[in-house]
Amino acid sequence: MEKIRMTTPLVEMDGDEMTRILWQMIKEELLLPFIELRTEYYDLGLRKRDETRDQITADAANAVRKYGVGVKCATITPNPARVSEYGLAEMYRSPNGTLRAMLDGTVFRSPIIVKGIEPCVKNWKKPITIARHAYGDVYRNAEIRVPGAGEARIVFTSSDGTVLEEKLCDFDGPGVFQGIYNTDASITSFARACFAYALDAGEDLWFAAKDTISKTYDRDFKEIFETVYDNEYREKFEAAGITYFYTLIDDAVARIMKGEGGIVWACKNYDGDVFSDMLSSAFGSLAMMTSVLVSPDGCYEYEAAHGTVQKHYYRHLEGGETSTNSVATIYAWTGALRKRGELDGIPELREFADMLEKAVVGTIESGVMTGDLVRITTHPQPKQVNSRDFIKAVRERLEKELDGR
Repeated sequence: MEKIRMTTPLVEMDGDEMTRILWQMIKEELLLPFIELRTEYYDLGLRKRDETRDQITADAANAVRKYGVGVKCATITPNPARVSEYGLAEMYRSPNGTLRAMLDGTVFRSPIIVKGIEPCVKNWKKPITIARHAYGDVYRNAEIRVPGAGEARIVFTSSDGTVLEEKLCDFDGPGVFQGIYNTDASITSFARACFAYALDAGEDLWFAAKDTISKTYDRDFKEIFETVYDNEYREKFEAAGITYFYTLIDDAVARIMKGEGGIVWACKNYDGDVFSDMLSSAFGSLAMMTSVLVSPDGCYEYEAAHGTVQKHYYRHLEGGETSTNSVATIYAWTGALRKRGELDGIPELREFADMLEKAVVGTIESGVMTGDLVRITTHPQPKQVNSRDFIKAVRERLEKELDGR
């Protein structure tokens, strides 16, 4: 078949460890044979981020702004052990956090539903989408390790010189404290994105926080959501027969376990991080979830929602065989290609993304899958394959799909 031509590049952000290996396999087997792939490439691997003092991450975010669509591989967020392992100049922030802060978007994560991979929570009959606020909070915090006794305060100095301050605590000895922040503008964008997504999906929207304890910070979120709903979306929701529901985060967790799914669950930044991992694992695997960051100005950044699969990478370096699930990384590419095709008016690109996803699902439902899925599948005769052979099996099915058009 003639290769599909692209007119506008995708912003391609490479990553780390085993997912970096999968990234190249996916391009070689599933993309380059079929598409004249145009990308603006940024290496967000940890060594390159260290070499550029993380400027490359900011450059990638600006490129997503320029071109409108990006696709990102999983990356390392360094801890002290990684600083030592890689000899880093500093302990850099999460690259995902930097991208989210610069694009000021909302992350939507949904499970990839496949027959034979059943949810651990048996009453979940429909997907649950996590809408994660992708700005501020602990990902852009400031922290201090205090050496001994003293007083900690939170201080704000306005542009006109007015000072607001609040005592945090008296330290009797060494300890730690941190400051986190958010803005009304970002919370409002988050709320609008959540209401718009739920309305488009025709699903109820939940938002959960802890305003009974966080009487200023979390209450700000709650009140902004209520204002946006009342002023902009109440009539639209009522006409669509869907609802908006606020509750405390602990109550939401209890309710979600007893529900059937089919909702959009809006969460603050860290809450969304935790519960998207919980849901992806409960629906099958951390590698069986889509993830897209949507900015207020209409930029899209697709990514794999899981980590870099460190243990498999070390096994790979030793020459050992791995059976690493590449589904979420494939879906990051299909999401980005579909959106690029939509924005550029290239139906062939959209159709290719659909066919590739169909080939992935068909491969798993036929019983060919990676080790993480073999352990949980209800398929009567699953066949475990290694990382590359799974991708090759997807390619074989994809070629049949394309030939049969």
